[in-house]
Amino acid sequence: MAFRQASLLYEEECNNDKEFDDRCEAVASEINIYPEIRALLQHLSTHTHVGVVVVTSGLHRVWEKVLKRACLADRVKVIGGSRVADGFVVTPDVKGALVTRLQHVHKMYVWAFGDSPVDMEMLKGADQAIVVVGHEHTRSKSMDVSLRKAIDTGHLQARQVLLPPNVSLRLDTAALPLVQLTDQKLIASILSSPQHRVFHATDRAAAKLLMTPMRHADNAGPSLREAHCRYPIRHVQGNMVTGYQLLHEGKTLIVALMRGGEPMAFGVNEVFPRAMFLHAKNPNEIKEHHLEGIHNIFLVDSVVNTGRSILEFVDYIRKLNTTTCIVVVSGVVQAEAMSVTGPLRRVLANDTNISIVTLRLSENKFTGHGTTDTGHRLFNSTHLD
Repeated sequence: MAFRQASLLYEEECNNDKEFDDRCEAVASEINIYPEIRALLQHLSTHTHVGVVVVTSGLHRVWEKVLKRACLADRVKVIGGSRVADGFVVTPDVKGALVTRLQHVHKMYVWAFGDSPVDMEMLKGADQAIVVVGHEHTRSKSMDVSLRKAIDTGHLQARQVLLPPNVSLRLDTAALPLVQLTDQKLIASILSSPQHRVFHATDRAAAKLLMTPMRHADNAGPSLREAHCRYPIRHVQGNMVTGYQLLHEGKTLIVALMRGGEPMAFGVNEVFPRAMFLHAKNPNEIKEHHLEGIHNIFLVDSVVNTGRSILEFVDYIRKLNTTTCIVVVSGVVQAEAMSVTGPLRRVLANDTNISIVTLRLSENKFTGHGTTDTGHRLFNSTHLD
């Protein structure tokens, strides 16, 4: 109701569009975008796969003028109302709904930056939330209470950025870890959308051919293990050609997640024969000495259902080694594990050194048991379940 009343006040105070525009111009002239935010917006707006939008509960015309002065108007869009003719107002719930729509309808990964309780629904709903902390005398006095409540109830996981850098923290760094907008890892994380590090060939003819023997109900035991391991081909020309090899192949570890991942892991090992091979049923079977000098780790499983077991391995490895490149390899990954709330999507967003390679993303929410369990089918033990 307050936002609608504000719209009516704008109409009462401004007799015509020119007067409204003049007042917006006067307000915009008093607004200066923080250099760190301006630099970030300029950098992000040069990448076509990233969309930058200012969502305001205030006057969208003001922010259009501010962005124009910063030479960002063509690349950064504004969502806002506050005039009756606009037909809508942007409330806290609307901000939250915009995030939800981007995630669930448009399948986007959303970063949200906000500084007041008006932004809380947006921050809580976003995949990544950054609380912007300004000068003590100008920032929201009630934001600390809103943040503490949301964090304590488990509805918010966020970080904070101080603008300018010498202002005091909100809460503490345990509740709101500190980050800098100039941090190259942060920028890389924003630019590196989780979808861009998931490589699959679901709709490719070659993938369908490769997947057929894996899905064929009559295949089990050795024949199914062979299908997961390799699919031999002969070069049509028969001559030697320039080849490629994995960077740091000799410093690569292939981990077969037991037991379903073993046949496919053997196939990966055939492609990268200089890599070290390790069987692991549980994460703690990977020891610190296994990771010494390792640049690449392949976590191989035949099927990834919820993604929780993969997440356990990733978390464990990251406690031992924070920098090595991790590649998850699987025959099929359930699409739900890569959904907005899926564990794999979050780990990809938080760690730019992780990728997923799979033949197929499956929309079929099915977990095999007994005769349909891939692990049992691989080793002819379907009668044991």
